[in-house]
Amino acid sequence: MNTSDTADRPTLGILLMLGFCVLAPMGDALAKVLGETIPLGQLLLTRFGVQAVLLIPLVLFSARTFVMSARVFKLTVLRTVLHILGIGAMFTALRFMPLADTVAIAFVMPFIMLLLGKYVLNEEVGPRRLIACIIGFIGTLFVIQPSFAAVGYPALLPLFVAVVFALFMLVTRQVAKDVDPISMQAVSGVIAVVILAALYPLLGDIAWGAFELATPSHTDILLLALIGTLGTFAHLLMTWSLRFAPSATLAPMQYLEIPVATIIGFLIFRDWPNGLAQIGIAITIGSGLYIIFREQRLARISPPAA
Repeated sequence: MNTSDTADRPTLGILLMLGFCVLAPMGDALAKVLGETIPLGQLLLTRFGVQAVLLIPLVLFSARTFVMSARVFKLTVLRTVLHILGIGAMFTALRFMPLADTVAIAFVMPFIMLLLGKYVLNEEVGPRRLIACIIGFIGTLFVIQPSFAAVGYPALLPLFVAVVFALFMLVTRQVAKDVDPISMQAVSGVIAVVILAALYPLLGDIAWGAFELATPSHTDILLLALIGTLGTFAHLLMTWSLRFAPSATLAPMQYLEIPVATIIGFLIFRDWPNGLAQIGIAITIGSGLYIIFREQRLARISPPAA
């Protein structure tokens, strides 16, 4: 693989992550809508099934390949399991909690990512990025002011999501430069479908209805397809972003998912933040923009070696 194709380009990585931050809450909102009538297992099976259906033809009719080294394949399986767990916990939390609250609590994840990037991947985490991340987190608290006492045990699910997706992104970073993202997502979709299909006969009677089958309406079918499409392209953008920027650089940018989720929550569920939360949105966006401008400045000062 040409090293110029995989060299770190922070600005491009940040822009790709911004695309993820727009598409991901849209898929979450649709999952919240469908969660009232469609069991969790069916949501997940459709989500990953659509991913496989969309991406396998792209691999077959392009110069890409499904072939992976043993190391990459093992990490892809681990990544897929983490992906299933993370999305499953997120969809479950959305059955009980507002969209913006769920996303806000899950934003412990960037802190976990910073620590993993620093102590596991040995990535440089400068004080300015750390401060920007802290300020962004303060902004998320202003946006939502989550209360664990108000919602009970479902409030713990977004914390589980945060841990799982931090590990998910760590694994993604380990393989992102060694495999084409479309090929990896196609293989991951197939692996997920196999795992979920195997779980149906095993958990059908003991998973509190999560692995039952419901008959969706025509509207439900369209929304299920849309969830799969949004999820597929959102995580492709995230995977591409990790090819071009370290996880520690991208972590603060994900705070922009909070105002996006807040806006979507208002449009669909008529939930709008109060004045303090609006200040938090401004703080969150400001922190994200600072990271973009900081990375652009560093890129100009220290261009990549020829």
